[in-house]
Amino acid sequence: MAKGNWIPVKAAEGVHSRQAHADLPEGTYEREISKEGFFGPAAFLYHRRPPTGWVSFEGPLRPRAFDLNGLNEPQTSPWSAPIVLHNKSVEVRFWKLAQPMANLARNGDGDQILFVHDGEGDLLTDYGRIAYVKGDYLYLPRGTMWRLKPSQPTSILMIEATNTHYTLPDRGIMGPHAVFDPAVLDTPKMDEVFKAHQAEEGLFRVEIKKRGQVSVAAYPYNPLDAVGWHGDLSPVRLNVRDVRPLMSHRYHVPPSAHTTFLSDRFVICTFAPRPFETDPGAIKVPFFHNNDDFDEVLFYHAGDFFSRDNIDAGMMTFHPSGFTHGPHPKALKNMFVSAKPATDEYAVMIDTRDPLEVGEGAASVENHAYVDSWKTAGA
Repeated sequence: MAKGNWIPVKAAEGVHSRQAHADLPEGTYEREISKEGFFGPAAFLYHRRPPTGWVSFEGPLRPRAFDLNGLNEPQTSPWSAPIVLHNKSVEVRFWKLAQPMANLARNGDGDQILFVHDGEGDLLTDYGRIAYVKGDYLYLPRGTMWRLKPSQPTSILMIEATNTHYTLPDRGIMGPHAVFDPAVLDTPKMDEVFKAHQAEEGLFRVEIKKRGQVSVAAYPYNPLDAVGWHGDLSPVRLNVRDVRPLMSHRYHVPPSAHTTFLSDRFVICTFAPRPFETDPGAIKVPFFHNNDDFDEVLFYHAGDFFSRDNIDAGMMTFHPSGFTHGPHPKALKNMFVSAKPATDEYAVMIDTRDPLEVGEGAASVENHAYVDSWKTAGA
């Protein structure tokens, strides 16, 4: 995040609200332009028509959507899973696994998050076993040796922090127990299931990814043979049901308030069910905004995605930085009056400082009509 003194502007002109995201002048639509995501200086403009009321949109900034459900070929190695999005700081893959991994894996390129979109089974690591279920974030520190053994077919959104680490966000005045208590983080256990895996015999291969290339080390025994460990570094498990989102009944909090994991050049946020704002003047849908500093990615995990139309679980949207966006036309009718008392959605958001490239996996399942889903906004 940029430091130093911003150019000092405190001004207003024309018809405007006194409070961001609330009490909009009648017949207007608010659009936010801001620095540093939602943490820096910002301006709020009030338009007569929705800022997404285009009739056509051409060029690399067009919004894109991918139906990752269409990536149907199961892979026994995580390094064979199709790349969805990537840049020098992050690599996102969507991995389907129908049977135990053929080999062990180790990532030398960076920490990893495995988000379990579907399925259940066991994650076996140097440190022991973690049983996983749908909705789990599985954090793997760089260099951890691991293997998945699904008991049900498993789909995973795999997010690599390339050449760096994951940390937790600073909760500030809310304290460290806001959003989720660190006590809910589960660590591996050297239980009987793990010991039974250690007892397996044969030739064991470890696929080690470093600098984007895979090397294979073969052992005449199971190298997950540690009998104990101690320290303050370990894989952990966090389920989305343990996330308790921040909210205000009078103000629509920005998505950055839902940050779950931090890396150097991107963040991972979790959208979980929460009550809608009840103040009559508060906006109750995501506000129109220019996020000119971050590419924005949303992976839809489960539920009813209230700000988007024709989006189902397993889909992903990609909004490049510099693209003005906000709720779809269908959601605008609920801008100030909610049709129900609370949201019913789980989604994973990835915001990246550096522009993302679309991988072959995503390109093969793109919905090219997504850009047109805002067209009726100006009607």
